[in-house]
Amino acid sequence: MEHYRIYHSEIPAFLRDYLELPLLQRLRQVGMNCGCEYTAFERFRDLAPYSRYDHSLGVALIAWHFTGDRAQAVAGLLHDVATPVFAHVVDFMRGDYLKQEATEAGTAAMIAGDAALQALLARDGLATGDVCDYHRYPIADNDSPRLSADRLEYTLGNSVNYGLCAPEDARFMYDDLRVDAGEDGQPELAFAHRQIAETFASAALACARIYVCDEDRYAMQRLSELLKRAVERGIIGEADLYTTEPRVIERLLSDGDTAAEWTRFRAMNGMRRAARPGPEGEWRRIFAKKRCIDPLAVGAGRASRFSPAFARDLAAFLDAPQDYWVCGTAE
Repeated sequence: MEHYRIYHSEIPAFLRDYLELPLLQRLRQVGMNCGCEYTAFERFRDLAPYSRYDHSLGVALIAWHFTGDRAQAVAGLLHDVATPVFAHVVDFMRGDYLKQEATEAGTAAMIAGDAALQALLARDGLATGDVCDYHRYPIADNDSPRLSADRLEYTLGNSVNYGLCAPEDARFMYDDLRVDAGEDGQPELAFAHRQIAETFASAALACARIYVCDEDRYAMQRLSELLKRAVERGIIGEADLYTTEPRVIERLLSDGDTAAEWTRFRAMNGMRRAARPGPEGEWRRIFAKKRCIDPLAVGAGRASRFSPAFARDLAAFLDAPQDYWVCGTAE
């Protein structure tokens, strides 16, 4: 999917050289759906390819569009370079399933240690410190539930990919955005019109429900267990986690036990839910981070303030329990 066409008609010339770097090209084979797209669950099995490369390029273009600042655009482009295969599955593997931030570790070191990247940064008058932490730029990234380039991109990208809206609808919402000040005075992406802010908020909430649906949480947990066993048995190494998904899958298929587990993982197409685990199957109780966006509309505040319906839906989502047991099935 060429998501960047939602944000910009073409890629600025100064970004093109960065895109050819191996550390960016690797992200073409790291997906945005954290391994769920390899299962047979109806929600995920027919998704169009959507990679961390697509996402990173989109974030860079959004940051460039709203700031015209090369440092912020490049920081947005590089923010996922340390993302491992299957992305946040590795957070689950490392016990960071509620914050899902462990996969950000190593970004600065990776940028500092790449000679070709350093040459491009020098060309553009930038240093590692300017681009290794996009959190320093509020338009690129900020704290939830505010809207940033990062959250905007994966929300519009997934809304299109999940069939929640058409590309032209995503573009319509994007074109309504402005830079305004949030409650703390920090710059933030905001919608010019309340109705469009509410439409976007509803789409973002629909995506958020998918991110923590039973199928998503269960797939990520089971894949994290498979990866952990593969590392413990020496079938893959920690370094393999920072290659590509096809390479790691090839390694998993090279061993009879992990190949069988991968085949079972791919065959999952149904879910059971219960208050207590049953005697059969692989039951898990899985807690996961709830992502949400409560966007601003210029002069009207956040959507939860002027839309009682959205406020109720958002509160219901945040209050929904995750303390029941789930089990994937293959029928």
